[in-house]
Amino acid sequence: MIGFYDYTVLLTYFSLLSASAGIIVSLSGPGGGYPYLGIFFLLFCGLCDAFDGKVASTKKKRSTMEKNFGIQIDSLSDLVAFGVLPACIGAAMLRTSPFFQSVLHIGDSIWYCVSIRFLLHVILVLYVLAALIRLAYFNVTEEERQKKEKGTRKSYTGLPVTSASLIFPAIMLLQYIISVDITLIYFVAMIFTGVAFLLKFQLKKPGLRGILLMVLFGFVEFGLLVFLKFYTHCL
Repeated sequence: MIGFYDYTVLLTYFSLLSASAGIIVSLSGPGGGYPYLGIFFLLFCGLCDAFDGKVASTKKKRSTMEKNFGIQIDSLSDLVAFGVLPACIGAAMLRTSPFFQSVLHIGDSIWYCVSIRFLLHVILVLYVLAALIRLAYFNVTEEERQKKEKGTRKSYTGLPVTSASLIFPAIMLLQYIISVDITLIYFVAMIFTGVAFLLKFQLKKPGLRGILLMVLFGFVEFGLLVFLKFYTHCL
């Protein structure tokens, strides 16, 4: 069989499996899908990504092919997990949103409904494109950097796509905190996040302490999403 299957790539594979399952869950089911459940798969993808590099670095005698394979599948997995999955969650929110369902039925003009849907879906597609460009740019610059210097990079150019695993769950939390339909806020966040992927600014790469803080933040988001969903369901 082609490919590699040792412990250094398992977290990346788990992230892709989680992202794929999240896409299916988000877009399936009665009423347009389950975007709320898709967020949990996104959080799990973020957890896997937080430690896949650290796990891979523990194997000291990796061949050049193994290292290059790891870099490629990491970016491919990230595109699905933090590019396609958030877009699918957004599409599911659009299909299940009471606000947008009512807006899209105002008046008799079919062109009004089509134009609104078209605009919102363009946002989803452009977000995925921004994530793709960001990841491809990272791969190219990382390859060039490794030719000139050893070790890991100290900073990122632009916002890493993995930040989507913390940004969009935080947006979803607003649904239960302010008790309004946050679909429009989600789409606005997609615009700003996609633009931030492509902006040319330097962001310091977090160390182990920073990674653990982000993981803790993700667990807090997970706990709040479960609690608030259960609390509002019981009211």
